[in-house]
Amino acid sequence: MFRRRRFEQIPELNTSSTADISFMLLIFFLVTSSMDTDKGLLRQLPPLPQEQTPPTDVRKDHVLQVTLDAHDQLAVDGTLVTPQQLCDQIAEFVAADRTDHVISIRTDRATTYEAYFRMQNAIVAAYVHLRDRYARERYGKGYGELVEEQRDEVNQYYPQRISESKPSEGGAS
Repeated sequence: MFRRRRFEQIPELNTSSTADISFMLLIFFLVTSSMDTDKGLLRQLPPLPQEQTPPTDVRKDHVLQVTLDAHDQLAVDGTLVTPQQLCDQIAEFVAADRTDHVISIRTDRATTYEAYFRMQNAIVAAYVHLRDRYARERYGKGYGELVEEQRDEVNQYYPQRISESKPSEGGAS
C-alpha cells in the first residue's frame, strides 16, 4: 500500500536581528567613509565700506582684459592665448604695475566650468609665482613658509586686483 508521507515542517531561520545588523553596518560605513567636499575658489572679499565711497577711475592702460567666450576660447586684450600664456602675461603685467593694475574678466554663460576654472587657476598661478619670487628675494624662503605677518606684507606688495563682470548672454563675447 501506499504510504502517506507526513509533511515535516522545515525550520525557519531566525531573522529578527538582521535589520539591526544592517542598520549597524550602515552607520559604521557612514562614519568611517570620507565624503568628498566641493571646494570653491579661494577668494577673500574686501570688507564692506563703512560709508559709501565713490568708484575710482582706472586708466585703460592699467587694465588687462581677459575674455572667455562661449566656445571656451581664452583671449587677452583680444588675442587668443592658452592658459599657460595667460599666466605668463598676467605675471608680466602685474610685475610691471604692482599696485594700480586691474585684471578684468568677462565670460559667457555658455562657457564650461572646466574652461572657467582653467582660466582662474592660471590667474592664481601668476600671483602665486610673483608672491613666491618676492618672498624668496625678501625673506630667503618661499611664500608657503612665511609667517602670517610676512605673508600680509607680500600680499600687499602684490595685491590681487580682479574685476569680474556679469556673464554675457547667448554666445556674445
